[in-house]
Amino acid sequence: MATHLSASLDQTFEYPSSDPQCLIKWTHIGSPDAQPVILIHGTPWSSRLWVPYALGLSSKYSVYIFDNPGYGQSKHLTATATADFAKNGSLSQQAEATAALLTHWGFTSKTADSAQSVRAPHVIAHDNAGLVFLRMVLQHGCIYKSLTLIDVVAVGPWGLPFFKLVAENPDVFKAIPPQMFDGITRGYIRNAAHKPLRKEDEDMLAEPWVSGDGRPGQDGLVRVLQQASVRKSDDVEGQYRELGESGLPIRIIWGKDDKWLPCETAEKLKELIGGKCEVVLIEEAGHLIQLDQPERLMAEIVLFLGEVDRVTRDD
Repeated sequence: MATHLSASLDQTFEYPSSDPQCLIKWTHIGSPDAQPVILIHGTPWSSRLWVPYALGLSSKYSVYIFDNPGYGQSKHLTATATADFAKNGSLSQQAEATAALLTHWGFTSKTADSAQSVRAPHVIAHDNAGLVFLRMVLQHGCIYKSLTLIDVVAVGPWGLPFFKLVAENPDVFKAIPPQMFDGITRGYIRNAAHKPLRKEDEDMLAEPWVSGDGRPGQDGLVRVLQQASVRKSDDVEGQYRELGESGLPIRIIWGKDDKWLPCETAEKLKELIGGKCEVVLIEEAGHLIQLDQPERLMAEIVLFLGEVDRVTRDD
């Protein structure tokens, strides 16, 4: 599945209530009348990781993709001196901004003051996007038709030693010469894959952090890794059982060779959620499962969405 396929993020959503303020770049692919699907990336990726999947799903679904605030083409504006670093690290702020984005798209929540009936979206989340969308449903009342969690950050403790190293020495990492920082970034990215990355895929993943064209750049990557070092979910993990009891269809998909988040984490998350939540392990796939096993991952996504759609049609 070629990741060089393009889908321009030609729409902008400004969320002024966060600190720092953010501009979220997004786009929509497929018929607006079809069942909606939202694909969301994690750290340190961008929506480009999901583009081939979005294009493939768009023949049947109405697909939304976007770059998280501070990633890819979505910029964080200047932060105030009181910006809550821990809140950013816990992804509470990102969940707040993304919940506002879903409202902008017309998707209602349990707390929305609206009688308008809008179809709930299928949500497909990777990496720390899992924690973002779990917070959104539990803390912001967002409504989903299904939730697919792929090698997600959602259960502590976690954190790569590299995160702590960056967090303890941010000024050092910001001062590293660009060519050297390029090598560090690419090594970090390669470690997420089980199979050797194609050069075009590695370039695509590294570009936002090593290019000088107005993207987040070196300081941006240092910032998101600092935030990752203080990431936590203990305030919300105790609520995961509510999702299992609610009947929300949830499928956990995991790369069996994920070095960042071992597949035992998937079973732990399943136990916390309970209900009919199921785990699918994919052989010879690491954390970058989208690139390690694209055909198998796409097949599992299509299978699960189809199962949910059939059940809801029968109901």
